[in-house]
Amino acid sequence: MPQAMIEKNSPMDRIRQRQRLSLRPNHAGGRGATGLSRDEEKLVRQILTEPMDYIASEEFEKPDAEKTIYDDAPEVRRPDVSWYRPLMDDLSPGSDRYVRTNGTVLLTAAEERVLFLQYNYARYRVRQLQLEIGNDEPDPDQAAALLKWYRTAVKYREQISETNLALVLAMAKRTRMSEVDFADLVSEGNMALLRSVDKFDCGRGFKFSTYACRAILKAFSRQGMKLSKYRQRFPTDFDPALEKSNHLENVRATHEQECAEEVRHIVINNDADLTDVERTVINHRFGIDNTSDGDSNPLTLEQVGQIIGVTKERVRQIQNKALDKIRIALEESIKHTNEAAEATSPN
Repeated sequence: MPQAMIEKNSPMDRIRQRQRLSLRPNHAGGRGATGLSRDEEKLVRQILTEPMDYIASEEFEKPDAEKTIYDDAPEVRRPDVSWYRPLMDDLSPGSDRYVRTNGTVLLTAAEERVLFLQYNYARYRVRQLQLEIGNDEPDPDQAAALLKWYRTAVKYREQISETNLALVLAMAKRTRMSEVDFADLVSEGNMALLRSVDKFDCGRGFKFSTYACRAILKAFSRQGMKLSKYRQRFPTDFDPALEKSNHLENVRATHEQECAEEVRHIVINNDADLTDVERTVINHRFGIDNTSDGDSNPLTLEQVGQIIGVTKERVRQIQNKALDKIRIALEESIKHTNEAAEATSPN
């Protein structure tokens, strides 16, 4: 892209400026020439690339704002979220583990206001440093302050979101969307929760859950609509059977067909030395016909007995004796075939 086509202070311009970022040395010394590690310098470039958004408050403009918001404010307990990861690993259908959220913290409106003021003030300070630095190169003091307030904002964002994880689970449990996987639903709800943390204005006097619940439900609705459109476009569900090879079934079927043809050949050519009565029984019982018309319909023991003038029990005995002869002949044929194959093999 030509240089003239990139507007000053545009996103592309900011990215180009940060790629050329070289922190000015700190005369007070420190780690290396700049006092920052390579990873910290990379994070500084990333922070300066995108303007930091924040929710403004009159408290930020006061002279002692930092002391009032952090030092004088009561400490808010952090929740215990050790239950969350094992819970997400066991979201089997019908499981009710997600309702046992021991360790959650229910915040009062005053505690929520403290957290959101601390979170937004940190973002406010990051934005002020971004404006102060502009397109110039930040010195190590500015970079250190930038990292400090950015990490403070991340810390309070995590605390607020972890405190409200149970809210997402409760909303997902009440949502009747059987076609959407529960884990996917929770994932969409968590993303909506994070966006709500960034946009919530505690100065309006509402509880955060009131604002976040609506955003989470809208995220669930979008997920359902997305899945519905996907299924309209791709109506065929995934069939695991299609991913399974049928090679073994084909091999078995081919082997059975070859054996059946070999047995038919043995009976027609009488390679098993069957008597006339045995051949008659086998031909009628299994529908084997040596004519050009193909196989005939098989008959029952009683029908064959009526043809040759014996009882059906006698027909069964003749049939079993003939089958034994055929089996021996078939085994001999397979043995000779294998020997011939081995003899012609190059190895």
